[in-house]
Amino acid sequence: MPFPSQAPDFFPGYPSFNSYLMYNVSMLRQITTVSTKGQFVIPSEMRASLGIGPGTRIAVTQDGSRIVLEPVSEELVDKTRGLFSGKPSLSEALKRERRRKKDRW
Repeated sequence: MPFPSQAPDFFPGYPSFNSYLMYNVSMLRQITTVSTKGQFVIPSEMRASLGIGPGTRIAVTQDGSRIVLEPVSEELVDKTRGLFSGKPSLSEALKRERRRKKDRW
């Protein structure tokens, strides 16, 4: 049996099987139902494999028509840290506005 890197190209004109061997893709899909409050249950196998427990914070991102859920970890915090740096601070603008209103009284 040939090594995976020597696998024949069975479908000429399409990306070869070899190009997919370097990725370890594992995807699990389960169906869950949204409650009237907008809540749903993450299946226990998924929670266990991702280390999600009571109190775990989840980042919710809309990606086109998809919803992506990611447990908030130090790695995610590091990836997003400084995302809005250099942009005007909304909290500072709010503080300035409140000071202006206070001075008017």
